[in-house]
Amino acid sequence: MDIAERTQELALKVHQHKGSVETEEATKNAFVMPFISSVLGYDVFNPAEVIPEFTVDVGMKKGEKVDYAIVHDGEVQVLVEAKKVNDPLRIEHASQLFRYFAVTNARIAILTNGETYHFYTDLDAPNRMDDKPFLIFDLTDIDETLLPELAKLTKESFDLDSVINAAGELKYVGRIKRVLAAQFTEPDDEWVRFLTTRVYERSFTQRVRDQFLPLVDKAMRQFLTEQVNDRLKTALGSSGGYVSGRVAPFDDMGAADLGGPTITDSGEAPADVDEEAGEARRGILTTEEELEGFRIVRAIVCSEVQAARITARDTKTYFGVLLDDNNRRPIARLWFNRSQKYLGVFDAAKNETRIPITHAEEIYQHADQLRATVARYLTGSNGAAGSSAG
Repeated sequence: MDIAERTQELALKVHQHKGSVETEEATKNAFVMPFISSVLGYDVFNPAEVIPEFTVDVGMKKGEKVDYAIVHDGEVQVLVEAKKVNDPLRIEHASQLFRYFAVTNARIAILTNGETYHFYTDLDAPNRMDDKPFLIFDLTDIDETLLPELAKLTKESFDLDSVINAAGELKYVGRIKRVLAAQFTEPDDEWVRFLTTRVYERSFTQRVRDQFLPLVDKAMRQFLTEQVNDRLKTALGSSGGYVSGRVAPFDDMGAADLGGPTITDSGEAPADVDEEAGEARRGILTTEEELEGFRIVRAIVCSEVQAARITARDTKTYFGVLLDDNNRRPIARLWFNRSQKYLGVFDAAKNETRIPITHAEEIYQHADQLRATVARYLTGSNGAAGSSAG
């Protein structure tokens, strides 16, 4: 597995078990050690690679310990301090990291609660750990643009110089992205003024602010949706363009291609395939919630197959998740374009059952069934397993 698949696998484990992990020690055993071993590739049981309870006497402080020291080429290169899962990560929790950073060769320090990882170095002053992390890696919301930087700290691709050289840019780009995320979630007055004064020539009064606040919020959400649709269209190889603000379909995925009837919530037969395909050709809207559902399904089944083999095709009525971009290998359907959302799952005969859900995260409750579907295709126990991609 590549680093993307390894992080997705660990993210699923954290999601499934963090509710039952109640102590710092349990957090280290359940999540932090797997991060060091599975994601970064170091043998946590080999003291030549990972030193637990790493101790160095620092001034008047004797016997203080850092949870883990990661060794590469015979030198301590990375220090890791762990806190209990769900505990917020604050710089005051990293006092040992500060002290040890100055007296070891380590240039990287990690503060983590097993779910979020804060990476520090010494950009502001030599041999003194910075107050702000240069990289924040969150397993609950994996930023795939950070994976190449994380890969530079793995045992197989360790490149400390490259990490340090990129740290300055990562530090400020990450902060800017978090500021933008906050503004897109809840724009503040300064942001509303900034945008309004570029499209409205009169004075910016409280009345104008109240008028433009919902407009700014609406415009930003529409902009994000359009950007997401554009990126998804490109990623999935669509040849179509925008149609009335919507993304042209990536492909038609009709029920007839699935080799069996569809069981709907009403118990009725599905709409005619040609009618559905014609509707899809008039344009679709891919929502962020559908993309979230797709990422969750991919995270679940990447334990069975490489993540790159999990693809998506959107239609106007549902969002389909496929194995190998093959419409005869459906993994799931996301029926999210309605007030009552459904997860469509498939049995061995490719009959679909729609399961009512409220939020995309509820897909995790059906992980075993989704994995079993993929396993059937891989073992050839389903008749369409050997079909060519549709």
